[in-house]
Amino acid sequence: MSERPPISPRSPRAALEPEQVPQPRRSERARNPFVIVGNAIFTLVILLMIGAGGAYIYGRQMLEAPGPLQADKIVNIPTKLGTMDIADILIREGVIDTSRWGFLGGVTALKARSELKSGEYLFQKKASLRDVIDVIVEGKVVQHNLTVPEGLTSEQIVARLLENDILSGSIKEVPREGTLLPETYKFTRGTTRDQMIQRLQQAQKRALTEIWERRNPDILVKSPEQLVTLASIVEKETGRADERSRVAAVFSNRLRQRMKLQSDPTIIYGLVGGKGTLGRPIKRSEITQPSPYNTYVVDGLPPGPIANPGRASLEATANPARTRDLFFVADGTGGHAFTETYDAHQKNVAKLRQLERQQNDTVEPADEPAPAAAAPTAFAPADPSRAGAPAQAAPAGQKQKRAPTAQQPASGNSATQ
Repeated sequence: MSERPPISPRSPRAALEPEQVPQPRRSERARNPFVIVGNAIFTLVILLMIGAGGAYIYGRQMLEAPGPLQADKIVNIPTKLGTMDIADILIREGVIDTSRWGFLGGVTALKARSELKSGEYLFQKKASLRDVIDVIVEGKVVQHNLTVPEGLTSEQIVARLLENDILSGSIKEVPREGTLLPETYKFTRGTTRDQMIQRLQQAQKRALTEIWERRNPDILVKSPEQLVTLASIVEKETGRADERSRVAAVFSNRLRQRMKLQSDPTIIYGLVGGKGTLGRPIKRSEITQPSPYNTYVVDGLPPGPIANPGRASLEATANPARTRDLFFVADGTGGHAFTETYDAHQKNVAKLRQLERQQNDTVEPADEPAPAAAAPTAFAPADPSRAGAPAQAAPAGQKQKRAPTAQQPASGNSATQ
């Protein structure tokens, strides 16, 4: 039998005390300072990753969340502004509802701090912060339209540019007549008026070059400049697209037969120049008043254009209709009656005057007896809405006409009477 170890008797108090468990000793590796530092770094990395994930989720929500705009809005961002200044404008205009720092954070996250561009931008309804930043980075500025009607003089076009409050700057000088192309042009806020003038001039040069190259070789005009001059008369005579080439043919035929053009708009231009409108009827004394532009007096073309013709009038003048017409008169329906002979033309004039009497229109006042007829080279009103009415100032872009009277001889009638 094995012997049991002797039992050491303990006092009752000692027996009630718990036995002390020996503490385990940390290994030498756990006490290594490198291990301690490594554990701390690992813990910090985990915390940073959790924080970054949370920041990413929050930032994405901030970038993608619908913005406060309740409707599309145009906002102008001037040049030379910093990121914070742009943020202030967007907040003030209600485009974004985040703070300046929130906008800066979004711009930084999208790596767009150096890509923000000035300009006038259209922000869509409920545009998110990402949408707003993308619009500014892409530089898709708002395009405005400038419509220049056909038949305005250069002075009238300059006046329109000066009235446009989106354009900036002044205009150094009024361009030469006929050097501007009437069209609709797109431009951005901040474009100067001189830049617009240059665009109109460049467009006219391109159009004139193209049209001159496609011209009918049999036309009477011998240079692009003469083409513009005759086209400006055609432009002032009719606004109907289906009649331009036929009106151009009438003037071409008259030039070929060495007949005076007898166009009232040339009289008006000789009297008022670039202002374009006379503001009253043409007096019969003015029909024979000497002027380089009065085609009742001068032979052939006037010395220069009387307006800025549009592309359609240039095309019609370069390729007139193949007719023998020498006269045209308003037919009372918005168009014109074209004839080859003076007798046929007189019949059409009689029809027009009968229609005028039925409509009880007012004829132009006479300040002196009409001049004696020299030759039967008459035209009659080109604009039925003006036929028989005083030639009052017409709105910009519209034709100003004069009506014939019963006392006026055949040679006193014109295509714009």
